[in-house]
Amino acid sequence: MKSIKLFIKLSRPLFLFGVAILYALGVGIAHYLGVRINWEAYVLGQTWVTLLQLSTTYLNEYYNAWADRENNNRTYLTGGSNALGEGKLDPLIALIAALTTLAFLASLTVILATRIQPPFETYFILFLAFIGSFFYSAPPLRLEASGYGELIVSVIVAFLVPLFAFILQAGSLHRLIAMTTFPLVFLHLGMLIAFELPDYATDIKCEKRTLVIRIGWQNGMILHNLLIISAFLLLLVARIFGYPRFALLAGLLSIPVGLFQIFQMRNIASGGKPNWNLLTIGAASLFIITAYLLAFTFWTN
Repeated sequence: MKSIKLFIKLSRPLFLFGVAILYALGVGIAHYLGVRINWEAYVLGQTWVTLLQLSTTYLNEYYNAWADRENNNRTYLTGGSNALGEGKLDPLIALIAALTTLAFLASLTVILATRIQPPFETYFILFLAFIGSFFYSAPPLRLEASGYGELIVSVIVAFLVPLFAFILQAGSLHRLIAMTTFPLVFLHLGMLIAFELPDYATDIKCEKRTLVIRIGWQNGMILHNLLIISAFLLLLVARIFGYPRFALLAGLLSIPVGLFQIFQMRNIASGGKPNWNLLTIGAASLFIITAYLLAFTFWTN
């Protein structure tokens, strides 16, 4: 029973739920545009995304097991799952789980191609998502230590996932996807910056060249705040180009959470004692709440 609980913890179910909202957002936009939902495509596409996410999570846990054990600022959301190590799961289990999910992913790709027969651009999206996800932690690229990995994963999660979901249903592109997801890319990148701040000292010790390490924690805090502000400005600009009023209002409902995040970051920057749990939970909440509100409003209009 303990091993099962640790494996569930290793799989990071909260993050799986967050990405599922992004997938539902893409399908919701198709629903709003009058596309009849293909539920088989929905389930197969969501399963593909979940398997890719799980494989990425397991690889990340495997390759960062040592660094995560050295982290003294672990929060509920950062610093790894804390499911590997002495008295817990063997790190090799994470590697086996990653290889297993990748095997299922390959099989599902064939099923998706034969059962749904999506347009050609779908395979390009899947290829980009796979390369960016697999090499986020895995050598030789290790994108998480390149300074660019955060942007790449933000594009995958907040843009490619909804785009993939939308194309499976609609079979083509639409500007509403870009209008809706670009602000979410900014919020996701801001979330990752907030996630990296508690790990700053450990990442330096382990020579993990994350974005915050490369630009410095002060600049990282400034960038975090600018990304939040820019995300909401993008929604306002989208309205000028015909973005639905109901979606704009839904997206702007999370502004109080964004302002609270900025307040927390400014307080830390000015020397206040950081509450890393509150900061990271707030960052995740801002992204997930905004994505959920947008998904809900497209599904209900």
